[in-house]
Amino acid sequence: MRFEFYTDALENVPKLSVDGTVDNSIHFSHWEGNSTPTEVKADTSTEIALNLVASPKRAVLTQGIELVTNNHFDTDGTLSCWAVLTGERALAYRDLLISAAEAGDFSEYSSDDGVRVSIAIQGSDQASPNNDDGSPLARLLAGEEVDDEARAYELVLPKVEHLLTHIGEYESLWSEGWKSVVAAVESFEKRESTVVEYSDISVITLAPQLFDGVGFSPTRHSAPYTAISKFARGQLFLIAIPTTSGWFYRIDYPYYSWAETVVRPRIARRDLSSVLQLLNSKEVRSDGRWQTDNREMTSAAKFLDSAGTLAASRLQPDEVAEVLQRSSSLAAVS
Repeated sequence: MRFEFYTDALENVPKLSVDGTVDNSIHFSHWEGNSTPTEVKADTSTEIALNLVASPKRAVLTQGIELVTNNHFDTDGTLSCWAVLTGERALAYRDLLISAAEAGDFSEYSSDDGVRVSIAIQGSDQASPNNDDGSPLARLLAGEEVDDEARAYELVLPKVEHLLTHIGEYESLWSEGWKSVVAAVESFEKRESTVVEYSDISVITLAPQLFDGVGFSPTRHSAPYTAISKFARGQLFLIAIPTTSGWFYRIDYPYYSWAETVVRPRIARRDLSSVLQLLNSKEVRSDGRWQTDNREMTSAAKFLDSAGTLAASRLQPDEVAEVLQRSSSLAAVS
């Protein structure tokens, strides 16, 4: 088995498309539109890869193809490609590999070391399979910033097993991100941050001290997705972040919902147009509006200013939650 990052030069070459989905290939992926064999499907591409290497039909499923490719770099992509390349030996790390993939792709807290491995590979708390900040591990190995995804794979793949077995040696890569995750989790455990469940809507109110002790800045901070995923159970998340002049709001779907899943329930996207119209009619501010927002893979709507940045709404979280809960426009759309 060998790995090559996907380029157009591979378009007509027989290949295994692991995690990402590219044409003219056999898919082992959880991305929407994949054609992964049903018998190995799972929620993360890493678990799919582990199912593949454990299968007695592996040679049939891969049709003897030796070329493994992916079209993006992230934790799940790296670990799924590594598992296929490594074969049965990867099964010894099954639980850790899956928990790291869940942390990277779904912002889920399945295990301490899973979160740490993901931070080392793809960076801090991200609710997206793509991280524009670059790989801390690739940066360490190169001794410089690495903004080329093909090179990131070249650097990181040979070090995956050492990372899995010696995570403490890489503390400099994950310590800051880990502290942020722990602080956010503790804020929920202490009820400084809270979750209130309304039917299928989770209303999450975040503690201002999570954000450097000085309050949330929409241009500097993001929501603590890993902690939110640990405590919220709804099919729609209303995230409320207090500020001196009101509340920053974003409405998100659960962070796994961008992928094709088998165990986790499928989350239908919703038509929020009448909800946003009603919320806007209740607003007293003129410098912001409730708007649909799909710039992130699981974001649904936000209260934004004219520049597309989070703005402070005067509505209280329970007012917004009531509109979301009662509106007939929350019927799922196909």
